[in-house]
Amino acid sequence: MSSLLEAYAAVAGEDIIRHLRQLSAPLQGRSVVHVNSTRLGGGVAEILHKLVPLSRELGIDTHWEVISGDADFYECTKQMHNALQGSRIQIPDRLLQHYEEVNAQNAARLRPLLEDADFVVIHDPQPAALLRHCPNRGGQWVWRCHIDASRPQRHVWRFLERHVRAFDASIFSLPQFTRALPHPEYIIAPSIDPLSDKNIDLPQEEIDAIYHRFELDPESPIIAQISRYDRFKDPVGVVEAFRMARRFVPRLQLVLAGGTATDDPEGDAVLAEVREASDNDPHIRILTLPPDAHRGINALQRAAHIVLQKSTREGFGLTVTEAMWKGKPVIGGDTGGIRLQVSNYHTGFLVNTPEGAALRIRYLLQAPEKIQHMGDNARELVRENFLLTRQLRDYLTLMVGLHHRAADRIDLV
Repeated sequence: MSSLLEAYAAVAGEDIIRHLRQLSAPLQGRSVVHVNSTRLGGGVAEILHKLVPLSRELGIDTHWEVISGDADFYECTKQMHNALQGSRIQIPDRLLQHYEEVNAQNAARLRPLLEDADFVVIHDPQPAALLRHCPNRGGQWVWRCHIDASRPQRHVWRFLERHVRAFDASIFSLPQFTRALPHPEYIIAPSIDPLSDKNIDLPQEEIDAIYHRFELDPESPIIAQISRYDRFKDPVGVVEAFRMARRFVPRLQLVLAGGTATDDPEGDAVLAEVREASDNDPHIRILTLPPDAHRGINALQRAAHIVLQKSTREGFGLTVTEAMWKGKPVIGGDTGGIRLQVSNYHTGFLVNTPEGAALRIRYLLQAPEKIQHMGDNARELVRENFLLTRQLRDYLTLMVGLHHRAADRIDLV
């Protein structure tokens, strides 16, 4: 067994690795290409950074390609993302046309690799139009939607559906996110990498150092939301919840830590809104972190007493998974994939308003034994359901199924 597989076996268990080897056996020598829109920032990039090398160690020729675009392209795809999550947006025709043109340009660069691959996995709307520019494809193409598309704006979904219908299969994170499409649809929840700098165990001195680095009071409880600055993450609502809770817990301090992804043009505007809402409150730390600040994020999550993810819409919420893996109860928005992870009084609380979040913050800080109990439950839930090895198992199962689509039975020896 390779060193990487051995490392995952130590966390997920030997049986999981044996299962991965069994599933990968029929796929030996097959080629897989993942395509997304950024190599830094966001959950998709974080997953692919380890999913790709782990797949290679199992004998599958796996590649990761990133499309490029200009400001207008990313403005279009950000609006598309928001519209798929239900925002009332009318994307101008000129931006939709530019979206098509940028995909055509990227297809010209990637076409030889994509047409020769046995499997191509296209992540989210940004590269969804590549397929129409690869007329000689030889393999199976899968569209992987990481977005809550349960109630999309109709005109935007109709535009995107013209591209997605031509795929051989689709993957969604939750059953309610699926759309009516003329091909098989699979449900695969995202996952975290337990061996990444963001999730490995840290020495206590590194956690303690975070207090000095960000001028935090080690004697006062910390609540934190660590997520990119996006309106759907509701960071302004977190500030409101903090102020309500602090009336009853005067020494409480809030950390809002996030960054921006290269394919998200709205981050700076949302960050400005958060700074205005905080009004220079000395008990609020608003941090902008670089994409590689993984150990710093890890330390902040471990230093926090309670982690929030007060999203109003959420495809899955890997920041929830990360916090739960570190044994933290999470107060999360009652939406999307957060519901898969947060269970009231078991791993945290689901809320809909700043008032609800403030109430749960007070409850937990007054019952520290509940914080420990819920945190233990949270870590075990992640270990059983949301580690990278489970997601890879699901991808392998999908590819074996597509490879043997015409067979009545598939034997894995």
